[in-house]
Amino acid sequence: MNATGGVGYHPGELAVQERMGQADIAQRVGRMIRPDIPAAAAEFLTEQPMIVVAAADGDGRMWATQLVGAPGFVHASGVRAIEIDAVPAVGDPLAESLRGARHVGMIALQPQSRRRMRVNGVIAPTAGGLRIETEQVYSNCPKYISRRSVEEWVARGTPAVRWGTELNTAQQQLVSRADAFFVASADPDGNADASHRGGNPGFLQVLSPTRLRWPDYRGNSMFMTLGNIAADPRCGLLVLDWRTGVTLQLTGTAEITWEEAVFTPGAQCAIDFTLTEVVEISGATPLRWGEPELSPVNP
Repeated sequence: MNATGGVGYHPGELAVQERMGQADIAQRVGRMIRPDIPAAAAEFLTEQPMIVVAAADGDGRMWATQLVGAPGFVHASGVRAIEIDAVPAVGDPLAESLRGARHVGMIALQPQSRRRMRVNGVIAPTAGGLRIETEQVYSNCPKYISRRSVEEWVARGTPAVRWGTELNTAQQQLVSRADAFFVASADPDGNADASHRGGNPGFLQVLSPTRLRWPDYRGNSMFMTLGNIAADPRCGLLVLDWRTGVTLQLTGTAEITWEEAVFTPGAQCAIDFTLTEVVEISGATPLRWGEPELSPVNP
């Protein structure tokens, strides 16, 4: 969706909506998107210890990163401004990119209540962190979100960063048992978006050390992520180990697969992802989450 918000869908989104037969629904649902931050959304933000930000790096590769702080570290500072009192850790692939103005997507996910809020806009550095000038603000339904709660905050140490060009055995195992991950994508004009994908463990499939596949389940019918991928295949994934604080950040390209033979039950299509780089950060977050209660609507 273009930066003007509302129902200004770009050609990639329109093509997917038409193929899915949901263009009329998308037009109706798109009217909920607004550039300003409602009071309920501002209150929701102040409760969060974690957000995910999506953006392109200096080479145009898409990444998603997690930012963490005590509740209140992310908050509205105006009707169209969000302050974030945190920056990516040293070694994070977006650490340098977010030092300047850049289009970003943001998602605030509250697993314990299965609530989420999405923001698209332009980010700029501040003295204590980052500031987003909002262009699109909207909420999503609770579908496919695993319920879990923070059990512990541990002392921050020095994160250990490992770069690679394929998934090692341990990383493949982390991916295979994931019940959630985040997707960074962008439209043809570079407007970034961050989205959540959830399902039962194993829904994010490892096809090889450099290829993954996941099913796309029915959501809000706007198809922002699929539309972006249809228009620009560059995307990034963020996979969390909720128990240990390890993060996997992957960047590469994605392709929509319409062949029903590869769909899992309940899926509308499948996404094949080819990674070009992977960044593993141990100790990326002080948050330690409990065991998940899987969403009852997971296929």
